Amino acid sequence: MRCAGIRAGPTADRPPVDRHSIGSETATTVVTRLQRNRASVLERIDAAARGAGRDPSEVRLVAITKSVSAERALELARAGCPDLGESRAADLEEKRARFEREGTDVRWHFVGHLQRNKARRVVRSASEIHSVDSAALWEALARVATEERCFPGIYLQVKLADEPTKSGLPPAELPELVERARSGPLPLLGLMTLAPLIADAPRAHRAARVVFDELAGIAAALPAHAFAGGRPLLSMGMSQDFEEAVRAGAHVVRVGSALFEGIPEGVDA
Repeated sequence: MRCAGIRAGPTADRPPVDRHSIGSETATTVVTRLQRNRASVLERIDAAARGAGRDPSEVRLVAITKSVSAERALELARAGCPDLGESRAADLEEKRARFEREGTDVRWHFVGHLQRNKARRVVRSASEIHSVDSAALWEALARVATEERCFPGIYLQVKLADEPTKSGLPPAELPELVERARSGPLPLLGLMTLAPLIADAPRAHRAARVVFDELAGIAAALPAHAFAGGRPLLSMGMSQDFEEAVRAGAHVVRVGSALFEGIPEGVDA
């Protein structure tokens, strides 16, 4: 998807930095570590999928770059990650513009809470939006998508963890919005949820699995033909719990910190 409306920032006319001649040794080291981390995450996805009797190719890795610079995100893309996720409209615009100046093509995913007044900016920039958490937001996205002629795929975010910091649709409201969205301008891809935040790792994994299993059950009860691919995809699981998500049926996992392990913040990739 390529839509008009994204403009490069004030540095657009500067010549690109030749990273092969400036700090090339450091950049090479970082890319190597990123490649290793990516391979490790994919191996864990593979093992979790096979252990659940699933085909690992059914699971897509979205690398979350919200906490790193555009430079680091570029290195991650060069390390083999074609799907990148951001949680703020401004960061999504900035990184997409930088990638376009560098000639690096990726699919951008918006994964954060989205305010309706920023819907247009995200519609212009994202290929997929994972956090449609209300009927009002869906209406705003559908309207601006039609005006902009940009049609990112969407996931409806479902709130299954009883935490005030999390947003999402109550399960009871899903059937009505799914019925509306199936005939709307935005491809309805599936459902998304977030596991509860629990400090104790064993408890967190158990709680996450309960939430992920619940989302899978909710998805199974919805009409498959309402979704763009003929079935609802499940976007669930992050660095701390993506293996549980894969075992529960995730089609998309959103992993950030596990991809950047062992890379000092002070090293500028």
